Amino acid sequence: MRDQLSHAIEDYLKVIYELTLCEGRASTNQIAQRMGVKPASVTGMVKRLAANDPPLLRYHKHRGVELTPRGEQVALEIIRHHRLLELYLHENLGFPWDQVHAEADRLEHVISEDLEERIAQVLGDPSHDPHGDPIPTRDLRLPVNASLSLMELRPGQQAIVQRVDNADSEFLRYLGAIGLVPQAHLTVLEHSAFDDNLKLEIDGRVEPMVLGARITRQIFVKIEAEALE
Repeated sequence: MRDQLSHAIEDYLKVIYELTLCEGRASTNQIAQRMGVKPASVTGMVKRLAANDPPLLRYHKHRGVELTPRGEQVALEIIRHHRLLELYLHENLGFPWDQVHAEADRLEHVISEDLEERIAQVLGDPSHDPHGDPIPTRDLRLPVNASLSLMELRPGQQAIVQRVDNADSEFLRYLGAIGLVPQAHLTVLEHSAFDDNLKLEIDGRVEPMVLGARITRQIFVKIEAEALE
């Protein structure tokens, strides 16, 4: 059935899935903002997708939209393509992690299922992309994301970076330059209650870094050691 869907429809389904996962819902305004289109265009598209046979989503006026099981399946298939492509571009073709998102966006709609499978095999059936986001499995199940943001840590706690929830190239280049990438180890040295700044010791860096909440809220971690009493 995916062969019958336009790239625009697949993009809508992917964005709705990601918004629902992060925000708990997907309103027409949220979808419009994420996709860079007018809310009226979103309304027209979601009504069309709700009327599809079979329906790809359910549209509730003033309450947003939700994907049907079929719509969710299509979204997860596109997300699997995207994240496998990101990892392949990064590990096998040498693309920096700040460039792979845009490249994968261009390719995710056009690769065949056979090519997807060959990429997965070459990569050793990976579980995460270069930014730490989980890759949907072959049967289109999405592993649970790391949910503890770096912003929540306090002095004395040690952690490993699991994922970065931002695909902006400039942001990723900055994190790469300071070594704050997936699997990096860090220790929180100080916390400022006034502005939520964190002073961090990052493995591989000589000097500590001070980062604000605008950055730390987008980095998700796994605790290695709790704060000392």
